[in-house]
Amino acid sequence: MSTPTYLIVGATLPTGERTDLVVQDDRLTRLAPGTDSASTRGATRIDADGLVALPGLVDLHTHLREPGFEQSETVLTGSRAAAAGGFTGVFAMANTLPVSDTAGVVEQVMALGDDAGYATVRPIGAVTVGLGGERLSEIGAMAHSRARVRVFSDDGKCVHDSLLMRRALEYVKTFDGVVAQHAQDPRLTENAQMNEGALSSELGLKGWPAVAEESIIARDVLLAEHVGARLHVCHVSTAGSVEVIRWAKSRGIVVTAEATPHHLLLTEDLVRSYDARFKVNPPLRRDEDVLALRRGLADGTIDIIATDHAPHPTESKESEWDAASFGMVGLESALSVAQTALVDTGLLGWNDIARVLSRTPAEIGRLAGHSHAFENGAPANFTLHDPSAASTFELDRLAGKSHNSPFLGRTLSGRVQHTFHHGYPTMIDTRVLDSDTVKASAALWKAGTPA
Repeated sequence: MSTPTYLIVGATLPTGERTDLVVQDDRLTRLAPGTDSASTRGATRIDADGLVALPGLVDLHTHLREPGFEQSETVLTGSRAAAAGGFTGVFAMANTLPVSDTAGVVEQVMALGDDAGYATVRPIGAVTVGLGGERLSEIGAMAHSRARVRVFSDDGKCVHDSLLMRRALEYVKTFDGVVAQHAQDPRLTENAQMNEGALSSELGLKGWPAVAEESIIARDVLLAEHVGARLHVCHVSTAGSVEVIRWAKSRGIVVTAEATPHHLLLTEDLVRSYDARFKVNPPLRRDEDVLALRRGLADGTIDIIATDHAPHPTESKESEWDAASFGMVGLESALSVAQTALVDTGLLGWNDIARVLSRTPAEIGRLAGHSHAFENGAPANFTLHDPSAASTFELDRLAGKSHNSPFLGRTLSGRVQHTFHHGYPTMIDTRVLDSDTVKASAALWKAGTPA
């Protein structure tokens, strides 16, 4: 039995071209609008007039928390959040319990994602054992496991030992892997609570200096150049970091970088409220930093947007600022924030959004099937987004387990309407489909996929 056929009528591609799309057996076919085809007879019809069709979004930086922290999120609930945001591929960070530092753990995470069916879940392997920063993890075993890990990170902690970082870069180079660095000098940020500056002094909170990020990036791009390996910089947050990365790229160093949606829209001024929803690592920065990040995405210095989706239970956020956990959820709101900060301001067009939220993250992570240009025969991983649907972001938009979104109560542009993964829907008309329905669709897809 094959998956049902769908006819998407009147969609607008990222290039601005209008088309009809047929989704059949996990593949896309483009038709001129209004074309009568045998392939469309009996198909389920979806009216996409006014909707932008984007290749399935890919998040290179997601915390799914499982195994070990299921009170915050699970692979199932996190991939539901992904579907709600238009994502069809997510890379799950390694700071779980046990840490994803062995072949067994990364294969478990991948299997949980395959079973859930909402998105392609690919584990990120830890660089060091237990994220301890003392010795390399089983990098080769993870790379050659069934999960075929290609991204390695101690995110949440910096690989601060220069020799260890060099060895990691040398190791991953042998199989075209990449080290995704959390750029944070630990000594310069001890007990830090927010961006260092006049406001941190006024509020009496320990400051987090920009140089703590910029100095690690400067060291790492030089190490990557020396070794000839791929380096990826996680959640860039300062204007100085953008300049360091721009300089590195001008030298031909193979470095890529990401900015988060929250660092593209929010500033340190929100910390005045002492609302811990705005507590994040790295911290919210100045207006100048926000603008530098936007310009960096526009000129290609920053390659992608990644959510750093970091769910926490309510009690971890509803506390005094110093005691609250760092982190924000971001999968469900990412595309709307990108439209608000970048498209509505004229900095990026929809083809650029497809590049920074789908094609390039898939390329960096070596994830096939999620970076197409809607050519005939392409894998049917895509999302349909309504750019005209400005609305207040409310709790009902959150499909994961945690609610620590910094965008609650804020008006954002656009809304994802439909998401398709492997040719079957995971969200229809803004409603994420139930787990049993998605699992059944995923089982049909697997049954029709060659071994």
